[in-house]
Amino acid sequence: MKVTNVEKKEKSTVELTIQVDAQEFEAAVQKAYLKNRSSIAVPGFRKGKAPRKIIEGMYGSGVFYEEAINAVYPGAYAEAVKEQGLDDVGYPQVEIEEAGKDGFTFKALVSVRPEVKMGKYKGLTAEKEEPTVSDEDIDNEMQPLVARATRMLSVDREIKLGDTAVIDFEGFDNGTPFEGGKGENYSLEIGSGSFVPGFEDQLIGLKAGDEKELNITFPEDYHADLAGKAVVFKVKVNEVKESQVPALDDEFAKDVSEFETLAELKKSLGDKLLERRKGDAESKYENAIIDQLIENMEVEIPNGMIEVQLDKLMDDFAMRLQAQGISVEDYVNMMGGNPQALRESARPTAKRQVEVELAMTAIADAEKFEVTDDEVEAELKKIAEEYKMELDQVKAAVPAAELKKEMRLRKASELVMSEAKVGAPKKTTRKKKAAEETTDEAPAEKPKRTRKKKTEETEEPKAE
Repeated sequence: MKVTNVEKKEKSTVELTIQVDAQEFEAAVQKAYLKNRSSIAVPGFRKGKAPRKIIEGMYGSGVFYEEAINAVYPGAYAEAVKEQGLDDVGYPQVEIEEAGKDGFTFKALVSVRPEVKMGKYKGLTAEKEEPTVSDEDIDNEMQPLVARATRMLSVDREIKLGDTAVIDFEGFDNGTPFEGGKGENYSLEIGSGSFVPGFEDQLIGLKAGDEKELNITFPEDYHADLAGKAVVFKVKVNEVKESQVPALDDEFAKDVSEFETLAELKKSLGDKLLERRKGDAESKYENAIIDQLIENMEVEIPNGMIEVQLDKLMDDFAMRLQAQGISVEDYVNMMGGNPQALRESARPTAKRQVEVELAMTAIADAEKFEVTDDEVEAELKKIAEEYKMELDQVKAAVPAAELKKEMRLRKASELVMSEAKVGAPKKTTRKKKAAEETTDEAPAEKPKRTRKKKTEETEEPKAE
């Protein structure tokens, strides 16, 4: 491997021209031949016995080039990046320049860690809500408990709005029953709007045992077979039920909670709601501070860096779905979308995570933050205790270098928040550059190759 040219490009990328010599390429071509010869039919030879020269004569000297290049270029790329001391943070875009008996040459566009110019990061200000909880809020919090304690009781009277009618029904189109128009002992809440317009209203005033024919016209936007049609539903009322809402007293509190009195239950609900709102307010405040931090940063983020973060997000999402017994494909089908749309929906999150990581790294560098081995050990013990695991198991599962990096960035984050103040946000004097541009251009993809110049024969490596 030999790097013949290095050229800095825009948006934190570097283009390397890399040459693989004839000897290394020939070894890869020979290996590709040995791997594939058994699957190539050549007249006059048993499968797997045809000499390489014969196969190349039939299919072109470049017949094995593509596989050979695919086998060699990743290693050559990695070696070139290391030789040039580049901090590779994304997927390279690879373009084959030429390939032949003298080896092959390719260009690789490398996404490198961008230079960050950090503006103000101490003393940032943002507004912070002071949450309160009203009696009405507490009453709303109680509604799920009330709903669970509400009982449906059968009543001997006419149906009125809000009741539940247990009915048998069947729909007829010009005297003929239509598909999906029949049900037995169906519990229908009157006023819920769950049936076609006009159906529920015509049940009001009926009693258990009554039968009635309902004249219904389906909406124009109903499914094609019945859209706009006038039909008849034959309905029989089997039972009328009303909701019995429990009295909100101490007995109610005992039934639905661990508390002895309604006052204690309300206080608990109010305290928990206030705690949630305080957490939400703190999160909004922290996000506002981080927004300012990013706004104060000047950086050109390469597209490839965001693509790598997107992959991490999608992998994490797939693992969470898998834990629920759902595949990504099934999820996409259920949502009626497509995988690319799902990926693109996560792009803003990936972009922000990259921006935050770059900002915190720059601050940690500026503050010369370090994480000692003792601090890492203490953190591993904390994780072991939290997840009730053996320390050795945690050490095997959590790479120390990654943990140390995370803890270093955490120190930077803690510094920013400890120095931040509550107040009206101040206008920043510095603007981050080009980060927004990452979503306007075509996204960088995983390693791919494109052809530029032809190889010696027409059977050249195919673009992936």
